[in-house]
Amino acid sequence: MTASRRALLAAGAALAQPGKTIRILVGFPAGGGTDAVARLLADHLKDELGTTVIVENRPGAGGQIGTNAVAKAAPDGHTLLSASIGPITFGPLVGRTPYDVERELAPVAGFGAAPFVLLVKPDFPAADLPAFVSLLKAGPGKYSHNSSGVGGAQHLVTALFNAKAGVEALHVPFQGSGPALAALLGAQVSYGFDTPAAAGRLVAEGQLRALGVSTARPSPLVPGVPPIAAAGGPPDYDVASWAGVMVPAGTPRPIVDRLHAEIRDGLARPELRDRFAAVGMEVAGVRGPEAFMAQLRELWATFGPLMKQLAIRAE
Repeated sequence: MTASRRALLAAGAALAQPGKTIRILVGFPAGGGTDAVARLLADHLKDELGTTVIVENRPGAGGQIGTNAVAKAAPDGHTLLSASIGPITFGPLVGRTPYDVERELAPVAGFGAAPFVLLVKPDFPAADLPAFVSLLKAGPGKYSHNSSGVGGAQHLVTALFNAKAGVEALHVPFQGSGPALAALLGAQVSYGFDTPAAAGRLVAEGQLRALGVSTARPSPLVPGVPPIAAAGGPPDYDVASWAGVMVPAGTPRPIVDRLHAEIRDGLARPELRDRFAAVGMEVAGVRGPEAFMAQLRELWATFGPLMKQLAIRAE
């Protein structure tokens, strides 16, 4: 038996201690995309590790409360973070976070991609994206948009769109994607961005209308909806959500490797990939700890100067 195989077996034993539950923390309320990903992972890991795996929602501050809870947790492999773009990529760029991603969190696996979708009610008085932008430009401050919380992904994705499109609108934050979508459905706000996981069914049922997706390419998760950049919006607008798992810094590397191996092997199976697609997350491959951290650094390098240039800050 190789040394690496022995290390993985030992890590598995450490993770499957009797009576020791693994918690996957989500920084948002139940029902959103990050939560859906966490629940699929919990189902998979409990079977593979032979132990109890639960999802624990710690919403607030655009996902930062749950993220900070993992950053400050014991580094023993029993507290995992369902990581996402808002508190990990954007949060540190636009304000002071209670955690340091590079010093207090360790990447395990990065996977999945999904666009954000620009959403309005079906009766919104603009049939397409150029008309939408023109309408907002003609009435600065007249229209409003939702978000899942100040400084969260939806807030900053929308702020980036507004800045690039040259429009002004009132930001109305909510505690999570569910209440934010409810406000849009109830016409309390004019528009908003959300993921296919959260809004796909509402678009398919005709309760909301999708004007465009945030990625430069069309997404199979939202068939028939054009990229914002190609449909009359800002031509360089290109933002994609991602999913991943992180643990507290200092978690023993054999445990990190065992968790990564189980996630990688699970997502190699078509049936689990299909379940992810059903909740609005396209999985093409799984990045290991080093590649995941390299991706994060690349995103910080890309969006940091842009956020500064456009003066986008968490309010």
